[in-house]
Amino acid sequence: MRYDLIIFDNDGVLVDSERISNTILARYLTELGYPTSYEDSIRDYMGSAMHRIHDLVLQRTGRRLPEDFDETFHGRVFAAFERELQPVPGAMELIEKLAADGIAYCVGSSGSHERIRVGHRKTGLDRWFAAGRVFSSQDVGRGKPAPDLFLHAAREMDVAPERCAVIEDSPLGVQAAVAAGMDVYGFTAMTPREKLAEAGATALFGHMTELPELLR
Repeated sequence: MRYDLIIFDNDGVLVDSERISNTILARYLTELGYPTSYEDSIRDYMGSAMHRIHDLVLQRTGRRLPEDFDETFHGRVFAAFERELQPVPGAMELIEKLAADGIAYCVGSSGSHERIRVGHRKTGLDRWFAAGRVFSSQDVGRGKPAPDLFLHAAREMDVAPERCAVIEDSPLGVQAAVAAGMDVYGFTAMTPREKLAEAGATALFGHMTELPELLR
């Protein structure tokens, strides 16, 4: 493999959470008086940190979300995770292969550390992701599409950016990886191929079983 470190986005790449969380987000924003469809949520917020939701609502309406918005939203999401969350098909097997081959890997997610932990515990991925392999937008000043998170992960894992490959499923995440000087592989399970290509993806794939060959 030509990379020394594989950095995985979490939501939609390792855990099949985007459908769950964006359904809940659209309903909650609508409930608060900001009509939002599931498609709107995917388009505007998928792959972003929580501050983007606050920023866009304020920008578009001139109104601020409630102070307890994050807490309430995460409470609803975590409850749904406990009922429904599954690993992305093929993700567990891919991580097992990387570990067996001695290839370094980690998570670089816009989600909070708590959200990552809840999802990994529910799906069994926590076995493969100790604390030192998990990096969140909480760890840096700016979330995706800024490169800060991926550069932070590379520093902590002691790997040069040009030796890293990022696995992403959102245009914001692809843009962040490109800005970090890393190759990025776009996962098209939920995002149109053209959107990831326009964002600068090095290559595209539709199932985790395709990824090992692309990374060689």
